[in-house]
Amino acid sequence: MIRSLWTGTTGMHSQQLNIDVISNNLANVSTNGFKKSRADFQDLLYQTMKVPGSQSSADTESPTGILVGLGVRPAAVSKVFSQGDLIQTLNELDVAIEGEGFIQVSMPNGNTGYTRCGALKRDSNGRLTTSDGYPILPAITLPDGSRQITISDSGIVSAIIGADTVSTEIGTIELASFTNNSGLSAIGKNLFAETAASGTPQTGVPGSDGYGTLLQTYLEGSNVNIVEELASMITTQRAYEINSKTIQTSDEMMQTTNNLI
Repeated sequence: MIRSLWTGTTGMHSQQLNIDVISNNLANVSTNGFKKSRADFQDLLYQTMKVPGSQSSADTESPTGILVGLGVRPAAVSKVFSQGDLIQTLNELDVAIEGEGFIQVSMPNGNTGYTRCGALKRDSNGRLTTSDGYPILPAITLPDGSRQITISDSGIVSAIIGADTVSTEIGTIELASFTNNSGLSAIGKNLFAETAASGTPQTGVPGSDGYGTLLQTYLEGSNVNIVEELASMITTQRAYEINSKTIQTSDEMMQTTNNLI
């Protein structure tokens, strides 16, 4: 059997996964707080036909061997947590994180989610929530009649309440960080979940101990670079095409052999 038939197949499978990752990046080019993904690949096992350094005579040895690779396989799809562009929205409840950290979110199942999307909303109870109504942690509730809400770069939320003329401090938005951000699990809705690979979350005040600062009336955009993704898409398409050519060529070689019989 010609090995290249199956080797080319592994290449096509890998490039198909790569285009899946690229298409998801491009689909989320306008998603606030989205972090792009990158696929990593590794070569498969090698079939050793001649061991390097084997004796070629009584006094000599082979300087090289014959090792034939059997293809490629996906090794990982990891998130890239580079800073996205800051987009001004003029919405007083929008906050962008400049630097490290995630906003903590209480999910319906009782677990804590983590997000870079600071498009906060106020629900009927006055709580600050995500667009899906998940309250942020620690919980911050704006009293009835709150106006002129301000969020400082260190996360302090203040507002003028009712007939007051001075601002009242209501709470503080804290940020969480992880030893290995790439180990977080993306669970959709702009949220990440803690895993054994990410390490346990550490919380702190924005602007201290390495945590990023908050910027009110701004949102962090997606970190997807369209030009870079298009270049990767073209490269992936060509790689897929070339792998299919190796299968076609192998088939033609077998056809040639059959015609000799």
